[in-house]
Amino acid sequence: MIEKLVCVNCGAEYSPHSADAPVVWMTCTTCGPAEGILDFHYDLDAVSESWLDSPLAKRERSHWRYAELLPLKESSLRNDWQVGWTPIIDAERLAMELGLERVLLKDEGRNPSASFKDRASSVGVAHALEVGANTIACASTGNAATSLACHSALAGIEANIFVPHTAPEPKLAQLLVFGARVFAVEGSYDQAYQLCSEACNHFGWYNRNCAINPVLVEGKKTAGLEVAEQVAAYGGVPDWVAVSIGDGCTIAGIWKGLAEMHALGVIDRLPRLLGVQAEGVAPIPYALSHGKLPEPGSGSTMADSIDVQVPRNWRKAVNALSAANGRVVCVSDEQILAAIRLSGRHGVFAEPAAAAALAGVVVAVDSRIIEPHESVLVMITGSGLKDIRSSIRAGGKPLSIKPDLASVEMAVENSS
Repeated sequence: MIEKLVCVNCGAEYSPHSADAPVVWMTCTTCGPAEGILDFHYDLDAVSESWLDSPLAKRERSHWRYAELLPLKESSLRNDWQVGWTPIIDAERLAMELGLERVLLKDEGRNPSASFKDRASSVGVAHALEVGANTIACASTGNAATSLACHSALAGIEANIFVPHTAPEPKLAQLLVFGARVFAVEGSYDQAYQLCSEACNHFGWYNRNCAINPVLVEGKKTAGLEVAEQVAAYGGVPDWVAVSIGDGCTIAGIWKGLAEMHALGVIDRLPRLLGVQAEGVAPIPYALSHGKLPEPGSGSTMADSIDVQVPRNWRKAVNALSAANGRVVCVSDEQILAAIRLSGRHGVFAEPAAAAALAGVVVAVDSRIIEPHESVLVMITGSGLKDIRSSIRAGGKPLSIKPDLASVEMAVENSS
């Protein structure tokens, strides 16, 4: 039920059915790929009517339940790919520890490849099949790559993945087992991204990169749509939704989903957004205040999924933060490690980029950005199994003992 596509830079509008629409709905023909990111707009009246005929409550619990708000033909929906409807954990003890009204943890590590990125990749692969592509490619620091490899394997199409050579081994292992062709680029994520874009243009591959392909952001949007439905069981819409930021696509997609559900009357108010970046890799605060990106820095972070100096979808992220009266905070690697331990004590195994969102909540509480009477939902975007080295670094080593009870007693006493 797509109404139009709109350039987030110049506001140019395109009909998805007209001859002037960009090829495969990529970027604005005037602004180009660097600035001309497109955004889908839907006929929400038609969506509302469709939901009256086929209520959400009677649909399967996956992200495909939102078919009318996805840029796919009905025949392209892959209901056999179970993605989404991930659980929300009501972390009551964590709320008490932080002095907040309520803390909710949405565990996206329960998705097929153990990250939030399955939402985007499943929709992207379905769209690639719809337009007749037989090869798909992306650049990624890890999770998007793993997710694409997984869903390409399900679909039986070739996946070409460009990763920085520093990508964690568990993520590389998943790529290779899923049968993807993996290019480990001797450079940064930004260099891998640029090379992937050049290769897509040269070989005619379908470009899965969220930063240029608006179809993928629509997949990420389903998390916001889903949260809007699920929070009714947890006291209603939280005051804040906390999301870590890399390329900017995730926070933009989540906000879009929430905003559409508000427009459709599913929720009666919208939360504020708390964006979280890693210290040394934090261009979004500057972009939010200056309307442009700063010169790329040389910093880095252990949170590989948000280790992005040049976010391609920064404008959508900034637009979302502005619309949400949002704030951005920065966290150190040590704060991320502490947040991995903190989330673990409440039953959620988070990778560094996912834990960064929780670390940001701690910072926001300490600085009174988030007030004690407020509630927050934290997007835990990936499983700690994605980065075992960081998980071990956060959790520490086991207690080494001799095989006798006296050793157990001594170890218990010394570790208390």
